[in-house]
Amino acid sequence: MWSKRAYVDHLKGLDLFSGFSRKDLEAVASVGQHLSVKAGTVLAKQDEEGFDAFVVLSGAVAIKRNRRMVCEVGAGSIIGELAIIDHGLRTATATCVTDCEILVLSRGSFRGTVERVPALQHKLLATLAGRVRELDKRIL
Repeated sequence: MWSKRAYVDHLKGLDLFSGFSRKDLEAVASVGQHLSVKAGTVLAKQDEEGFDAFVVLSGAVAIKRNRRMVCEVGAGSIIGELAIIDHGLRTATATCVTDCEILVLSRGSFRGTVERVPALQHKLLATLAGRVRELDKRIL
C-alpha cells in the first residue's frame, strides 16, 4: 500500500518541485490519484492535448517522439508535466513497458493547490526559469 509519505518522497526527487518544502509536497501529493497501470498502456500520446502529469512510482515507461525511442524512464520520473502548467499539445508518447504504479496529477487539482498556496507559484516559476536558463546554456 502506498502512503502519502511515499508520494512525497517521489515528488521530492523531481526537478519540477525542487524548491518545494515537505509541506508543499504534501499539498501536491494530497491531490494526486494513485493508479495501477498494465504494461502496454499509453499514458500520453504525442500531439494530443494533455490534462495530467504522471509520476512514476514503480515500473518502466518508454518515451517516443515521432515514433522514435527517446528514452525509458522509471521510478522517480515525471511525464507530461507541461500539461499541468499549460494547454499545449503533448510533445511525446509515453507507454508503460511494464506494469506501473503511477501518481496522476491533474491540471485542475494541481492548479487549485498552487492557487491556494501562492508561494508555490513563485517556487514553480523559479524552477521553470532555471530550466529555461539551463536549456539556453546548452544551446549557446
